[in-house]
Amino acid sequence: MTDYDLLERQLTALLDTRDWLTNAAQTSAFLMQALDDLNWVGFYLQRQPETLILGPFQGLPACNPIPFSKGVCGAAARSRQTQRVDDVHAVPDHIACDAASRSELVVPILLGEEVWGVLDIDSPVPARFSHADQAGVEHLCRVFSDASDLIASTPPA
Repeated sequence: MTDYDLLERQLTALLDTRDWLTNAAQTSAFLMQALDDLNWVGFYLQRQPETLILGPFQGLPACNPIPFSKGVCGAAARSRQTQRVDDVHAVPDHIACDAASRSELVVPILLGEEVWGVLDIDSPVPARFSHADQAGVEHLCRVFSDASDLIASTPPA
């Protein structure tokens, strides 16, 4: 079982700058190394209305852009709720960037009431993510948000 309290302390120490880009890159790399059985970890940012644009990530090249109306990432952004999917192939509008991905966890990152972006984590293992993983990753996303100046990444209106 993953020790998310330890991961929180480690990520907090790692994120020693307010720069959102540096922190997003560090968070992606940290999670890719700290969690087992992953094949992709990264951020998608809302840099255009109702559209997620690829940000820092670890893994194979990714799909870009992702509209809020499609896929698991879009569902997380649209609903502002974490999406934990045991079998991505059972999701009719799943966007398959890596055919090896079987399960997915997507956590929305909010700036006030607005969607700043999402953290997307994929695994080649079906049903890889438990309720405990969801709660732990949601908490790690708050560590990232609290450590980062997310407003600096928001495009002007």
